[in-house]
Amino acid sequence: MSEQEDAVDQMRVELLRGDPTPEELAALVAVVSEAYAEEAAGATADDTSSRSGWALSQRGLRAPLRRDLGWGRFG
Repeated sequence: MSEQEDAVDQMRVELLRGDPTPEELAALVAVVSEAYAEEAAGATADDTSSRSGWALSQRGLRAPLRRDLGWGRFG
């Protein structure tokens, strides 16, 4: 059972006033369940990663280190 179906199965309706017919309750549950399923299906994260503002404006600030020179003063 998927997470959406599990959440819909656990849905609870509390009546505060009135006396709805079974058909009205069934219609309410159908509409709310469908709206929930549509929203849950559309609530996905975008898989494409976008570059940050820093990465877009980043320029080469200095030349890369020359590894052939060695690390010491005398090479």
